[in-house]
Amino acid sequence: MKIKLSIKPLVIALSLLGSGAVLADINIGVSLSATGPGAVLGGPQKNTTQLFPTSIAGEKINWIVLDDASDPTNTAKNVAKFLTENKVDLLMSGTTTPGVMATAGPAADSKTPLMALAPNRLDGEKFKWTFTMPQPIGLMAEPLLEHAKSKGYKTLGFLGYHPDAYGEVWIKTLESMAGKYGITFGPIEGFARNDTSVAGQTLKLLAAKTDAVIVVASGSPAAMAHAALAERGYKGQIYQTHGAPSPVFLKNGGKSIEGGILVAGPVLEWEQLPDSHPSKKVSAEYANAYEAKFGKGSLSSFGGHMWDAWAITSRAIPVALKKAKPGTAEFRAALRDAIESEREIAGVHGVFNFSPTDHSGFDARARVLLQVQNGAFKVISK
Repeated sequence: MKIKLSIKPLVIALSLLGSGAVLADINIGVSLSATGPGAVLGGPQKNTTQLFPTSIAGEKINWIVLDDASDPTNTAKNVAKFLTENKVDLLMSGTTTPGVMATAGPAADSKTPLMALAPNRLDGEKFKWTFTMPQPIGLMAEPLLEHAKSKGYKTLGFLGYHPDAYGEVWIKTLESMAGKYGITFGPIEGFARNDTSVAGQTLKLLAAKTDAVIVVASGSPAAMAHAALAERGYKGQIYQTHGAPSPVFLKNGGKSIEGGILVAGPVLEWEQLPDSHPSKKVSAEYANAYEAKFGKGSLSSFGGHMWDAWAITSRAIPVALKKAKPGTAEFRAALRDAIESEREIAGVHGVFNFSPTDHSGFDARARVLLQVQNGAFKVISK
């Protein structure tokens, strides 16, 4: 009799494990660069996950958040754990472009939707299963080149991550686009993400006497490179990509970055946007929630990519739930399809309209030009 009593609870537990009750949980795996060189990007992204709900449409959400320490090898390990142990329905991964590249293959192989948190260039099945949160490089390069053309600049030098996936995407984009604006691109001077000096590269750019230089980096390295040019007497215009804008950039750059022009998403200076801008309301919601938890002035555009990943996912989950249960291949496929088909999803970085051939989903509403004026970002073009 005692044996039967001890077995019965086990049988009940096993039957529950085999039921839809367990499959009803939605598991989302998040791999971020919360530490290491990419922390200025990944830290705000990790913080943003703390603002997310733990249920949607009556289903529980399990958030599994891991730090990859800015190492794509660790990203790959985290993703393998998500897929084999946690059986995730969705991945949010890749604070840096190398991290996205480490995730996209396993995501495609397992047919798991990926919300990529850094720019990338993918094709085939990797593209099919990956949706990119940051604006595409070409879209963000346009206003910088338009500004340069309006000022009569004819030459544009490069100082940034190279060889590096993020830098390479920008180099290829500028090589293909600059000529359309009457601009000669080069020379190209590169540095690593963990370099603390770019003295040699700066001297070469000074000798080239280009009308402008674009710094392609993020956070502190972007400020360091910008300051190195300014402090050595470079008088041309210095541009920055959307990898740079952050409180850390302003703090570390100080007076040396005054006058610098950056392209960015709408969220960072949302209060300067017109009320008609579709990102203003959602940016206010995110900014107020983030700063209420992490302090005034802590808002970063990088965390906004994570917020947008959830905004999109939260639209797609109820649609997918009508077709399949979480924890199944059918649900992952339905979720991917829903992400691709939903329209006019307002995020803090713009409005998303994905399609089978466009997995960034942005238009011109996803960018503004900023200039550093008196130690703050000022919107100069909406």
